[in-house]
Amino acid sequence: MRPRLTSRLTTSMIVAVAAASAMALSGCSSSSTTSSDSGNTSFVKGTGEITTVAAAHRGAPIALSGKALDGKTTIDLAAYRGKVVVINVWGSWCGPCRAEAGDFEKVYQADQAKGVQFVGIDTRDLQTDEAQAFVSDHQLTYPNLYDPDGSLLLKFPEGSLDPQAIPSTLVLDREGRIAARALEPLLASQLQQILAPVIAEKP
Repeated sequence: MRPRLTSRLTTSMIVAVAAASAMALSGCSSSSTTSSDSGNTSFVKGTGEITTVAAAHRGAPIALSGKALDGKTTIDLAAYRGKVVVINVWGSWCGPCRAEAGDFEKVYQADQAKGVQFVGIDTRDLQTDEAQAFVSDHQLTYPNLYDPDGSLLLKFPEGSLDPQAIPSTLVLDREGRIAARALEPLLASQLQQILAPVIAEKP
């Protein structure tokens, strides 16, 4: 079940959550992969939950920064230019997020040497205790942004392959552009399949 929205959420966030709710929390949709490699649009939406974007049609680099979950440091995606970046949006209250977390850490450990960086975005956890427990329970070693009111998610450009579900996963190419998006929980094998062609791209 989705957590109760509080008065601290902005009207924009409420709209964003409502739009995402149909596919966000169940994480049970079947997936297919679609690719955009022609035409005038920046991407083509597929009928499944995974969308990829050909290099020629990717948008501008994603600019995103904020406080880390530990409350002590700042995470800025610009610092990871030159690396392939996996962004995973999660919440400690989200069952599908718990199901995929171990697989994400597994892939992170396997692909760091290939120039891959993972960044989590913990959203809609109004207190950090449960979120910190989530990180500890799943032994996540990559950094996580803390986004209790969803404001970071609203900073993704309108019309881009923004995260519209919880969990959502974005893969950014080495220039910081969105190369793929998954709106469903992923197994390690699925994540590696999405990552592989982006890693293989020439810098």
